[in-house]
Amino acid sequence: MVTKQGVALRALISWQRKGSGMATLEQVQPSDAPEGDGVRRRDFINVAAVSFAGVGAATVVLPLVNQMNPSADVLALASIEVDVSKITEGQAIKTIFRKQPLFIRHLTGKEISEANAVPVDSLRDPQTLAERTKEGKEQWLITMGVCTHLGCVPLGAGEGENRGEFGGYFCPCHGSHYDTAARIRKGPAPTNLVVPEYAFKSDTVVQIG
Repeated sequence: MVTKQGVALRALISWQRKGSGMATLEQVQPSDAPEGDGVRRRDFINVAAVSFAGVGAATVVLPLVNQMNPSADVLALASIEVDVSKITEGQAIKTIFRKQPLFIRHLTGKEISEANAVPVDSLRDPQTLAERTKEGKEQWLITMGVCTHLGCVPLGAGEGENRGEFGGYFCPCHGSHYDTAARIRKGPAPTNLVVPEYAFKSDTVVQIG
């Protein structure tokens, strides 16, 4: 005797890819099942309807997910390359990264020594200069040019600008002072200037982001 379970197992739903890319449903009828036993026609129709509903939902959702993925031009803006060969010791420049100011500073030997001489445990946001630069490239300090207090743009990246009491950057809005490692030393800013992800592609070209 053929059980309901056995008949149900023989009621197969197979999906075939056609040239148009549409999926079709193929029903294998339980030919040897006794009348009144096995999978009833309406049960099979219900299974088919649910299956097609699932395919329809996937057809709608997948394009929406793809539309939410970042486009090529957006990904291109996610990183920038900067040639630092023209930035002399003691000089800093300001550029734009992800619509925000970015500071790149070529530290002098004196500025590096001053940063290393500061007791780390005395800092509000304890970090060494080595933790904020790349090994072998300690002379290059790269930070976002956004004060961590209220988002103002500090001075110090432009020639002749006020660099504050600690020789780094100074935010005139509310008086935050940063040292030569761009660490907060005085004023209301709670943390150091943010160091973005970056990597040197060569001795003179750095990729930000």
